[in-house]
Amino acid sequence: MTTLNLDQLLDRINQELLPNISIESVDPNDPIVVHRVPVPWEHLASGNYTAVFVNPNYPHYVVKVYAPGRDGWEEEVEVYRRIGEHPAYSQCFHAQPNFLVLKRIHGVTLYDCISRGLRIPPQVIQDIDKALDYARDRGLTPHDVHGRNVMMKDGRGLVVDISDFLHEEPCRAWDDLKRAYRWIYVPFFSWTGLRIPLGVMDWVRASYRQLRPLLHPFRKKS
Repeated sequence: MTTLNLDQLLDRINQELLPNISIESVDPNDPIVVHRVPVPWEHLASGNYTAVFVNPNYPHYVVKVYAPGRDGWEEEVEVYRRIGEHPAYSQCFHAQPNFLVLKRIHGVTLYDCISRGLRIPPQVIQDIDKALDYARDRGLTPHDVHGRNVMMKDGRGLVVDISDFLHEEPCRAWDDLKRAYRWIYVPFFSWTGLRIPLGVMDWVRASYRQLRPLLHPFRKKS
């Protein structure tokens, strides 16, 4: 992004987007709720802390906005500083309190791959493993890496959300997902093209959240 384009985008963020969006964190365990988005901005995705928006005039970049009352912006800025440039991650071009301008990465989350019956090849899992090792080499601790935070693009793996990578407590979400991939997905689903309804996916996600303490009873507390 050139300095001129970045300045233009920042002007539109501050004049069009931020004064006119309405986003809310209803439950810290659920995605942010977006009530209003100004034209021509589009709501692209929501996480538990932030909502992501894109302007069609700047299609290669996204704006990640923290919901009122949700912290973590400073930590995410530091994570992106350490990550730098890597093909499996986005890149931060600008940060102001409560929002970031990031490189847009395209793909389908592994969560959506399963719901749409798209085959997830082993290379995707290997790419994500290598990307997480890269983060560890830079003093980060991959955290909250689950099916909605990783993507597949042209048969390769990408890591979408790295906002919690400064957390020091262990997180087994990615290890659990890999076990499910190896023991359930590969033998029973990978070759069928079967689509799993989103309602079933959400039930599995909620059940995993409830069962996680039983799966890892000796997990350290922060």
